[in-house]
Amino acid sequence: MAKKIDNLQGSLELLVLKTLDRGPNHGFGIAVHVETASQGLLQIEEGSLYPALHRMEREKLIQGAWRLTDNGRKARYYSLTTTGKKRLLEARENWKTVTRGVKKVFKFA
Repeated sequence: MAKKIDNLQGSLELLVLKTLDRGPNHGFGIAVHVETASQGLLQIEEGSLYPALHRMEREKLIQGAWRLTDNGRKARYYSLTTTGKKRLLEARENWKTVTRGVKKVFKFA
């Protein structure tokens, strides 16, 4: 069963930025990539994803442009900005620190 990403804004931001590091994508494509790449362990809900994308666009971490999908539907495709690439590097390092810390806590639990 997939775990829903909800109220984990920092984790959601990291997952979106990392997905867009692979190239431009639309919201549904981002959600599908995260679920596929995590082998079904993570699922991003629309109610969390789209507000996060809008916030990240306001913060200039990503930029969006309307394009047609492969099946001819209009969708907003997002790509990383220079600021977004810097944030991704920072978030990745922060995540490594957090996971090291959690592992140490579990080691003594």
